[in-house]
Amino acid sequence: MKNKKFVLGIFALLSCIGYLLWPVYQFYAWSLDALPLSPFGWQALATEAPSTHKIYRHDLKEAADQSLKVIETHRQEIGSPAISAAVSACGKLVWAGASGWADLEKQIPVTTETRFRIGSTSKALTGTALARLVQKGSIDLDKSITHYLEALPNQEWAEITPRQLASHMSGLPHYKKNSDWLGLYKTLALDRHYDSMYQALEIFDSSELLFQPGSNFYYSTLGTVLLGAVLAGAEQKSYLDVMEDEVFIPAGMKNTGISPLNGNMERNIARFYKSNGLSGDELRLREWRPVDLSHRLPGGGFISTPTDLVKLGAHYLDDNFLAAETREAFWTPQKLANGEVNEQHYALGWRYREQEIPSLGIVRHANHGGVSRGSQSWLMVIPDHNLSVALNINRKTKIFWDFGRISMDIAEAFIRQQDKLGCK
Repeated sequence: MKNKKFVLGIFALLSCIGYLLWPVYQFYAWSLDALPLSPFGWQALATEAPSTHKIYRHDLKEAADQSLKVIETHRQEIGSPAISAAVSACGKLVWAGASGWADLEKQIPVTTETRFRIGSTSKALTGTALARLVQKGSIDLDKSITHYLEALPNQEWAEITPRQLASHMSGLPHYKKNSDWLGLYKTLALDRHYDSMYQALEIFDSSELLFQPGSNFYYSTLGTVLLGAVLAGAEQKSYLDVMEDEVFIPAGMKNTGISPLNGNMERNIARFYKSNGLSGDELRLREWRPVDLSHRLPGGGFISTPTDLVKLGAHYLDDNFLAAETREAFWTPQKLANGEVNEQHYALGWRYREQEIPSLGIVRHANHGGVSRGSQSWLMVIPDHNLSVALNINRKTKIFWDFGRISMDIAEAFIRQQDKLGCK
């Protein structure tokens, strides 16, 4: 009897250890490729795939046709099941295109309305809501967040301002430096749903600050989560309601919302895939495991379409949506305590850079990329040409710019037809 109890005790103990370690294994296997996955469930990617596009300005057909060919070729080169792109110019949607498969197994083609996880491009959406609230006087960028949150779960946060959260200068950690061990574990498991951003603060509310707020730069999605709670507190409504009222409804972003556990064809959400790290004939893909990203919604938990994203870009350039001085403030890279611009040229919710397009010269653009589970996103707004370009795919590439670089080719194609757009 004693031996039986001992064996049962050991079995129960090992079962508990296995249960607790399972999320750790999942993270290391799926996100870091450090542990093996099951050999079953992998699929090959067919070379041929359907394509579609919508041309909203037929005098731009040359640029539209060229851009469709670009995404068709690029999809094959990077081994993505699907790719989708869109362009807005002069405040209007002018083109949207898509190539590949939203669902590999069922051979369901991607369309221009298919939705993708957008990862950290979510930060640009949250930054836009912040800009709108600053513009109408609901938030002061340089006041302590204690003015907007009645109870701070961590008193070290009392000196943090909305500006510091939006520019990653608050001292809050990103995931891997989160010293709230229980919260860190929850970000590995990705199996808990949060209905409010204040509730989601439990993920990192006992983590130590990395530096004095405002003294340095450290990219932090967790800081954007706190910013989401600040927006909600300032408006006395849920974070999602703030986003609907200040961004999604005014910009006509009808296909943007909370990322589900996985793809859903009935809701026009692409399935998300992981690659085996190989290319060509050896490339294999499998659908990503279900994950709940609600804890990071303001900084990495939305789904959207390239069409919705370029609508946002178009509205950002509209003085009726954001005044010129507000836009300039939010697109000005923030300086460190020593007076130097931070290493990522990060402004408030956006990066702002100058980049050369060989045939056009130096082009200034506000942008934000995003990497999520089985998905990548890129939004670029080019104010000098009143143009926005967005891209999405439903897998990850090892090097982000291997995915995003064709945005420059698409931008160039439409800028070359600038004379037909009739705006500057």
